[in-house]
Amino acid sequence: MTAATSAFGAPVAQPPTIGVLGGTWRATVAPWGAVQQWDGLGTLDWSIAADDRWYVPADEPTVRQTLVEGTPIVETRVRIPNGDAVHRVYTVADHGGLTIVEVENDSSMPIAVAFSGVTVLSLRPPTDMPIRGIDLPAGAVAFPIGHRSTIAVAIPHDPTSAGARSGLLPPSLPPSTQVVRGWLAAAERASRLLVPDATMAACVVRDRCQLMLDGPAAAAEDPVGFLLGVADLVRMGSIAEPWMPEVVDAVAALPGHGSDPLLAAAFDAAERVCLAADERRAAKDLRKVRGRVLAAPSVVSQVAIVPSTIDGVRGIAQLERAIANGTDLFPAGVPAAWLGQNFEVYGVPTGPASEVSFALRWHGERPAVLWECTGDAVTLTSSGAAPEWRTTDRTGDVLWPVPTGAVPSAIEPLTDDRSAPPTDGVSFS
Repeated sequence: MTAATSAFGAPVAQPPTIGVLGGTWRATVAPWGAVQQWDGLGTLDWSIAADDRWYVPADEPTVRQTLVEGTPIVETRVRIPNGDAVHRVYTVADHGGLTIVEVENDSSMPIAVAFSGVTVLSLRPPTDMPIRGIDLPAGAVAFPIGHRSTIAVAIPHDPTSAGARSGLLPPSLPPSTQVVRGWLAAAERASRLLVPDATMAACVVRDRCQLMLDGPAAAAEDPVGFLLGVADLVRMGSIAEPWMPEVVDAVAALPGHGSDPLLAAAFDAAERVCLAADERRAAKDLRKVRGRVLAAPSVVSQVAIVPSTIDGVRGIAQLERAIANGTDLFPAGVPAAWLGQNFEVYGVPTGPASEVSFALRWHGERPAVLWECTGDAVTLTSSGAAPEWRTTDRTGDVLWPVPTGAVPSAIEPLTDDRSAPPTDGVSFS
């Protein structure tokens, strides 16, 4: 089974978690689309009847799965004659919480889809035709789907609710596109990275959404990963104060992790959480510990370069620090794969209480940088891309020198259909 990725999709690194923020219901979506509810509530599986045979997605070699724009909207495709059966799963908070499963017949022939394992809500009753040609568990239901049509069913998060007992799917529910926008808005509160690699940008969204659903790494097992995760959660709107006891314990464990290349990033993350919790004395003490620990000869310094892949909050931290390591933009230079391509980033940290948003626009072989700083005043530099440049201006633009390896013919416009300005109001033209 292979994972396909659209221009704004993210590959599925592991079975994704789905759920509603603020709710306790969670489920995992299997690589073939089955919705595996947590807490022993059962698994909703599916099968497809095409004009040639029954297709069992768990056994089909043509299954492809992606996360729509990196969000916990899971799309699974199965090849059938003349097209695909497209299975889409997402959750909404409406009516006490529902997980909606859409199946689209993206083919020129009618099909039927069977659901088994969990009782579902539907807009219309299932077909009363006997299910032939496949052995399904007792209680399985089937629905016909015309060509280029879609049906939807739902799993109620509270099976004892009146709506669940009715068996009827509420008629007015948010479409998946609206749910995608909601998750993007939540993830991009931390930072919005419209980098040239669209898959990398979607993976940042993917891992932040999974962080919101799963929580950070265990502080006792991975204090660096825990602090990076908590800082990202706080940047996405989580209240900082409840995290402070665990943050204190994680910081106390950092001196034993001198070989972790993201140790400095973990200290930065912890200070950001302290300031967000208005724990200024703790932040002051933290800076003393940081100076002592990072000065130790055994501490490994990370080279601030763009990671080859994004895998969790560590990959996100590596990417952000390659873009801005403190107030130093592109300390290792503009990545070779990004040369000649317009791009923009929003809300990248330059300190525990400061951020920068900027865009790169190419003029021949030279990049023009348009920036805006928020939070504490800082002095921006770029040791890797423009060593002689420095500025204390909060906004401005400048033409940087020709970077090593620049290819004029490679200049391409930024392509992103999400053209609305970010929530902080910063926009570059």
